Amino acid sequence: MKVLLTGASSGIGKDMAAILNKKGYDLVLVARSKERLETIKANLQRENPNGKIEIISIDLSIEENCKELCETVEDVDILINNAGFGDCGNFFETDLEKDMQMIKTNITAYHILTKEYLKKMQLKGKGKILNVASVAGFMPGPLMATYYATKAYVVRLSEAIREELKKEKSDVQISILCPGPVETNFGNAANVKFKLKEADSFKVAEYTIRHFEKGDFYIVPFLTTKLARVAAKIFPSNLVSRVVYQVQKSKLER
Repeated sequence: MKVLLTGASSGIGKDMAAILNKKGYDLVLVARSKERLETIKANLQRENPNGKIEIISIDLSIEENCKELCETVEDVDILINNAGFGDCGNFFETDLEKDMQMIKTNITAYHILTKEYLKKMQLKGKGKILNVASVAGFMPGPLMATYYATKAYVVRLSEAIREELKKEKSDVQISILCPGPVETNFGNAANVKFKLKEADSFKVAEYTIRHFEKGDFYIVPFLTTKLARVAAKIFPSNLVSRVVYQVQKSKLER
């Protein structure tokens, strides 16, 4: 089976690539850094000399690149939308250009790739899509307003698509991954330092692939993250906002 995996050069994406490679999937790995992708490909080929691995260096914050990717890689069995980043600070103080790049990467790229590959999967009558969101997608996110909003978009889009597929009695599967803080390069990109213990990236990737292969829709690794999601549903939004504000404030490197 052929997997297209974005954001494959680090973190959960890199770890999912390693797991899928061992399982014998053919991989198309997408990220901006060609050098990192080449290193990852070499490492994966040492682990599985028979594995088929293609790398594509491309910036998915550019809309035309997303469309070009869909045309270049025409047919896949599994799409994993994982590329993304965040930022931290008061909304009126964070950089507008970084906000817009985040929206283009975390929303526009997901939207285009999900739509284009879903259309192809529907025609084939099979396929799987995994959209990497966050537990942040279930709650308001003061001090990380844009990031939380982008992940809410991914959650709601995926939930809507799932219902459409159910009504069409489609065999195409869509799932969303909603982790909490994970040991990746995310904190550096977002200018934050997590005070809470971060989950091991590889363990999150293992959990994700296991539950994705089982066909789960909501993939929420580990108990603390599951409890955070439940709390976001139970408590009033203004109370959740105050709690999230205090958590984010503790992360800021000032």
